[in-house]
Amino acid sequence: MKIDKIDSGEVWLVGAGPGDPGLLTLHAVNAIQAADYLVHDELINPDILTLASENCQLIYAGKRGGKPSANQVDISLKLVELARENYKVVRLKGGDPFVFGRGGEEALALYENNIPFKIVPSVTSGVAGPAYAGIPITHREYNSVVSFVTGHHAVDSHDSRVNWHALAQTGGVIVFYMTLNRLNLVARQLLESGAKRSTPVALISNATTRLQTVVETTLAECKSIDPSTIAKPCLIVVGDNVNLRQQLKWFD
Repeated sequence: MKIDKIDSGEVWLVGAGPGDPGLLTLHAVNAIQAADYLVHDELINPDILTLASENCQLIYAGKRGGKPSANQVDISLKLVELARENYKVVRLKGGDPFVFGRGGEEALALYENNIPFKIVPSVTSGVAGPAYAGIPITHREYNSVVSFVTGHHAVDSHDSRVNWHALAQTGGVIVFYMTLNRLNLVARQLLESGAKRSTPVALISNATTRLQTVVETTLAECKSIDPSTIAKPCLIVVGDNVNLRQQLKWFD
């Protein structure tokens, strides 16, 4: 079995998955162990960082809503700088680099500066989180559509990029990322767009880790939940598939 190796002067954008180190790919483990520099997000499981060699330099580039965060342009420029100094550079990102991870922006910056790069996909939390909570995001008796929505655009304004009516009418599962603070808004928008008040909702905190917790509710009852009482990071899963958790909550 051949596993690619990172070369000097290269940057690999590596997905670290949602938290459980067991979900790392072989490419990801190989890159982490070989890196001279590891530029990592905040939500990376500390156990994953221990895979790096003793000589590897760790650079924190975390982002959290409402907290001081690294500037995206500065992160991209740092990757370019390290690669030009002929180091083996791994940009370690939570989940999958190309699923709400701004990996596309970093890859474009590398391309524009003629830096060789590779994308190492991983399991996104929107798939793994529900699975660890016992919620299949597709089931032939329930749905054939899954929607992934980032909280960045789940805003209450005419500029919102979210087509709430379409989301409410698909009859599928909707997975919201980074939307906990807008929980009441999300529920209200879906209800006003025609979703049933009894539609099940699951709030999955710290997905796939030993700290994982799941709160089950409905769209109508979301207004009674104080988001500050729910641990972050948190996924919001909406749809009838949430009911299957009663039989399938294996991780609990």
